[in-house]
Amino acid sequence: MSIRVHAGIVEEMLRHARSEPGMECCGLLAGLGGVITKIFPAKNALASPTAYEIAPQELFQLFRRMREEGLDHLGHYHSHPASENVPSTRDVELAYYPHDAYFIISLLPGVPHPVRAFSIREGHAEELEIGIADI
Repeated sequence: MSIRVHAGIVEEMLRHARSEPGMECCGLLAGLGGVITKIFPAKNALASPTAYEIAPQELFQLFRRMREEGLDHLGHYHSHPASENVPSTRDVELAYYPHDAYFIISLLPGVPHPVRAFSIREGHAEELEIGIADI
C-alpha cells in the first residue's frame, strides 16, 4: 500500500517537528484525488514530548477550512522527538480515522527515514510507501 504526497508537504512536516523539538508536533493533511497537497499544522494541546492531541475546537476549525478549500481529509501527522517513528501503543489506540494515513516524524539523528507513514486499522499498523507526487 502507498500514499502520494507532494514533496513540499514532507519538508513542511519536518520543519514543523524541528520547530518544536521538546514536544510532539501534530497536524492534519488534506488534498484531492488521494494526493496530499496541503498541511494544516495544529497545536499540541497536551504540550507533551510523548503524546499529542488537537483540541476539539481547533480540530473543528481545521476541518471547516478543508471543506471551504474543497479538500479531502487524507491524513494526520505527529512527531516522536526522542524515539523512532513507529506507531506507539497510544498512537494505535487513538487512530480513529481508519482510511487516513498516519505520518510520524522522528527527530533522532541518523534515522534512515525521518518521515514514515502508516495505515492503522482495527488495532494494526501497516507501513505505507510514501510516493512523491509532482504537482
